[in-house]
Amino acid sequence: MRTSTRIAGVLSGLALAVGGVAFTAPTAHADVTACINQVERELQGGEAPDSIRMACYVGLTGDHAKCVTDLTGSRVTNGTAVAACRVAPD
Repeated sequence: MRTSTRIAGVLSGLALAVGGVAFTAPTAHADVTACINQVERELQGGEAPDSIRMACYVGLTGDHAKCVTDLTGSRVTNGTAVAACRVAPD
């Protein structure tokens, strides 16, 4: 295989890999944001404290039960906690 063909292949693969990371990263952030926004709607405009943000991150990892437990421990109603944790891993 010629060197120029090999370099072109490597650069194409690198571009696809970097593009894939850039494409998926905002999605994960949006999921945590959706969870936080769900809780902030209940707080009626109040900003979510760090404990809420961490609970939503736990929900992003797929641990729905722990997410709900952490949110209800932060004085979020059970219904809102379930709804917020449900949107986290989407």
